[in-house]
Amino acid sequence: MSVGTKTSRSSWSETIIIVVEALAIAMFVRVFFYQPFNIPSGSMKETLLIGDYLFVSKLSYGYSRFSFPFSPDLFSGRIWGAPPKRGDVAVFKLPRDNSTDYIKRVMGLPGDEIQMKDGQVFINGVGVPKVPAGEFTTWEEGHERTIPVFEETLPNGVKYKVLDSDPNGPYDNTGVYKVPPDHYFMMGDNRDNSTDSRVRSAVGFVPYENFIGRAEIIFFSAKVDGPDAMHWWAPWTWPFDIRWTRFFTLVR
Repeated sequence: MSVGTKTSRSSWSETIIIVVEALAIAMFVRVFFYQPFNIPSGSMKETLLIGDYLFVSKLSYGYSRFSFPFSPDLFSGRIWGAPPKRGDVAVFKLPRDNSTDYIKRVMGLPGDEIQMKDGQVFINGVGVPKVPAGEFTTWEEGHERTIPVFEETLPNGVKYKVLDSDPNGPYDNTGVYKVPPDHYFMMGDNRDNSTDSRVRSAVGFVPYENFIGRAEIIFFSAKVDGPDAMHWWAPWTWPFDIRWTRFFTLVR
């Protein structure tokens, strides 16, 4: 009996140790390498959809205090830093409160001049090519909508799709935004449904220090908006509500 009891206790101890070690490794990876995020809004459609879950690489831009949980004020600036590239889809802390996580595309680098004219992005006076690329059907404002899709090509060759639901949207024509040193100009791909650097009072220019990391890959996706959204109380519908084709899609 004593041998059996000792063996049972030893087995439980080993199991607890394994679980603790696994949690410690997962926390270490989350803090220093890859952090999971979910998409709660449609500002990055069609690149990212509501209900997408993705991994963000913290290694891409190095580390600042915002890279760590609760943003401890341990140091200023970045260490082992690498600057974001134009076209990156990046997660950052909203400059207005330094606590809310936002995800947008890097459009303007330090020193750039950014302007919108008739829905077209101009970088340092040169228009970003914008060509029709079909339509995208989505659920917005309580009903289904079909929105024109365009492909943009940035000066460094990065290509991506944007939605343009309103040819005369409130931020389709702007003044010139001069990006300050160590700051970046961020925009959502769903151009008429994105609060981004075009809205200075809400987002404005994003300090380099506020970047958390670059979006890398979607590891899970489920319909959480619209009439056919996934419901926790209807598990028999889950296999049909999961967007299987978006699993392991690279974010570009």
